Amino acid sequence: MTERILENPTAGADRHSSLLALERGVRATKPIVLIPAYKPEGALALLVEELSASGELGGILLVDDGGGAKYREIFRSLALLEGVSVLTHVVNLGKGAALKTGMNQAACCFPDSVGVVTADADGQHSAADILKLAAALRTTPTQVVMGARGFDANVPFRSRFGNTLTRYIMRAVTGQKLSDTQSGLRGIPLPFIPSLLKLRATGYDFELDMLVKCKDTGQRIREVPIETIYIENNRSSHFNPLRDSMRIYFVFIRFLALSLGTAAIDNGVFIASMYFSPSVLLCQALSRMVAGTFQFSVGKKGVFHSRANVGSALWKYWTLVAFSGALSYLLIQSFLRYTSLSVVPAKLIAETVLFFLSFIIQRDVVFAQPESAPDKRR
Repeated sequence: MTERILENPTAGADRHSSLLALERGVRATKPIVLIPAYKPEGALALLVEELSASGELGGILLVDDGGGAKYREIFRSLALLEGVSVLTHVVNLGKGAALKTGMNQAACCFPDSVGVVTADADGQHSAADILKLAAALRTTPTQVVMGARGFDANVPFRSRFGNTLTRYIMRAVTGQKLSDTQSGLRGIPLPFIPSLLKLRATGYDFELDMLVKCKDTGQRIREVPIETIYIENNRSSHFNPLRDSMRIYFVFIRFLALSLGTAAIDNGVFIASMYFSPSVLLCQALSRMVAGTFQFSVGKKGVFHSRANVGSALWKYWTLVAFSGALSYLLIQSFLRYTSLSVVPAKLIAETVLFFLSFIIQRDVVFAQPESAPDKRR
């Protein structure tokens, strides 16, 4: 007699449910692509269709940043695609605000995702490069991944000049050696999003504030080469070179304000004390103590946003104060001996020379950030 094996009639359904659950679990860990869009053109639809069909993403979030009724049909049609969701601003709030809206949604609705890949809606980022950044984020899930473009003679002058200038300023102020500071194609680890949501910037300056925040928190950045695309000389971009560059560079003005204020206090106390004592050494020590106390108390949190141990930072800082004070004193005495300068001009020149050295040491040694704690979820 032939043996018969009776199959559980629900086994097929159970296997199907298990496979679906597994697929959803794998999909949940995949990056979410976030695209803020203000009055988008046809390039957005083609890009989203290609990304949706790739199957490599956990979802696609589009933020309609107040483009108005004329553009709502574009977003309605895209919302019908697999994995695409649309968030809407009633009025235009700015790119930074749109990015924060999308990041908050991603963190709330995709808590198991590796993170978010931000991209522009004007055709500057190809689907292939977006997926490349998504793959890179999955490979290094604790690092911010930056899409780095090349800037040759074919790139519009305003973009080439703006990026070059910002790159050098960023390197001087924060010590970050990035080849493309204005790239909107970025992979952001999910645990880093809460820190970004607290930033005040709502325009294009948000993206630069993001890089400063990486420096402040010790968040590592990895650059991945991407294609450089400018359509019709970047005509569709809503970036205003003068207005938005000034807003971006204001980040650095804030960053340097305390150091300049400290220099003013140092020189002011020195000049005032010269009226009461002819001793350069005594005046130098007094001005250093007053300015140093002010700089450390405000600088740790107000400028460098440092999480370094107070005790460790304190002894490093006063060691730096003593060293720079002694070096400044030697420079002043040298100017007085070998030039025709009087005390006050000699002091100003010496402090100007030492300002940049002091700033770099404070940034990279005194208030150096501790290494970011590893993501224990992975």
